[in-house]
Amino acid sequence: LFLAVCAVGIGGTFQYGYNVSIINAPTQHIHKFLNETWSSRYHKELNPDLLTFLWSVIASIFSLGGLCGALIGGSMAIWLGRKGALLMNNVIAILASILMGISFPTGLFELLIAGRFLIGINSGIGLCVQPLYIGEFAPKHLRGGLAMGTSIFLTGGILTGQIIGLRELLGGEKHWPLLLSSSCVPALAQLLFLPWFPESPRYLFIDRGDELSCVKALKQFHGSSEYRKEMEDIQRECFALDGEKPKKPWQLFTDPGVRWQLITVIVMTMGQQLSGINAIYFYATYVFEQAGILAEKIPYVTLGTGVCECFTALTCVRSNYVGRRCLIIGGYLLMTLWCTVLTFSLTYQRLYSWVPYMSMTCVFAFILSFGLGPGGITNTLTAELFVQSSRPAAYMIAGTVSWISFFTVGMLFPFIVNGLKQYCFVVFLLECFFVAAFIFLIIPETKNKSFLEIKKEFHKLNFGRNA
Repeated sequence: LFLAVCAVGIGGTFQYGYNVSIINAPTQHIHKFLNETWSSRYHKELNPDLLTFLWSVIASIFSLGGLCGALIGGSMAIWLGRKGALLMNNVIAILASILMGISFPTGLFELLIAGRFLIGINSGIGLCVQPLYIGEFAPKHLRGGLAMGTSIFLTGGILTGQIIGLRELLGGEKHWPLLLSSSCVPALAQLLFLPWFPESPRYLFIDRGDELSCVKALKQFHGSSEYRKEMEDIQRECFALDGEKPKKPWQLFTDPGVRWQLITVIVMTMGQQLSGINAIYFYATYVFEQAGILAEKIPYVTLGTGVCECFTALTCVRSNYVGRRCLIIGGYLLMTLWCTVLTFSLTYQRLYSWVPYMSMTCVFAFILSFGLGPGGITNTLTAELFVQSSRPAAYMIAGTVSWISFFTVGMLFPFIVNGLKQYCFVVFLLECFFVAAFIFLIIPETKNKSFLEIKKEFHKLNFGRNA
């Protein structure tokens, strides 16, 4: 099970975290490349406004690709299987790496844009299919811990990208095309290791009707002596579905039986993206400067934020035993607290010498709180709230909401910060508090419950207490 999570994660959410992270290091070098390419091609200087526009396209086309990946990820998981979709997804990553790698020697910045779009599609599919696959092969009592592999590899990808992007490694002027094309390494690693593991047992039995392959897969994942309980659970779910085919995303919106599950997933996914985590990273450099850290040392201190997030994801595997509901509510409430403290500390930054250090502490505390609940539990709950026929469509909807929110934050965030300054955290603390309140009032505990048991819990919400 552990090796399967590693084989799935290295080419899944690791790619997303890695490609979000590595684009920051070569910003100035890409600006120079755009200027030089434009001058040699058109024999005139690139207009500063056009330069800003081209850079914005290169940076934001990734989220557009992610949205496309989320829209097709669920369908790929149905047509090719969970494992098959992930293997095919690596072809997209390798093609993207080639395009980004040859953009500099060929002098075609359009290839860089195309490569970023393709790697966005790869990340969108990975974010959709990886938690779906892990959630389906994990045994009930370990589902929460194994599903945290999604968060561990995502934060591990961010941290790895920060390290590889240092100027001493591949972040220098000569090596930035190699840095952007290095995303082929995780893709090749998954192509090497994932074929050794079986397809999702639930997919094999419920969607394909292949009981023999399902039993073989369960034995490999759970052991010859432990697989029977999981097999009985799969059979019960298959019987309850009564031959129901996988649903399309639009069918979920018209199905009263999943009304509150769908609302829950949309609220949690939007809450995760709009929680203020992007604002924290934006303000981190300013906070570190105010604390007296030299500008050339800040990239190394920023590594601490990546280590912080990665450490939280790792420890959350054990913490998951207290329950999903407790973790995610606690995470959002702690983020509310740190937003409040950070608003005050940024306001009175210059009043006392110790205040910048309080701001610095709040940055790390906020990231730890995010990793404790919203960062890790959201994808786990998406897998648990739906049965087999609805799960791929639910991930498509969750992925679409996530990428649209990601893109919206990227577009509006600079205006929010410019308009409200440090008081932008008041907006985020209110958002965190309301999401915590929603989860407290609506979501039941899902720990150690089968997918059918969780469905029965929501049945009361969807059709009334006497249903």
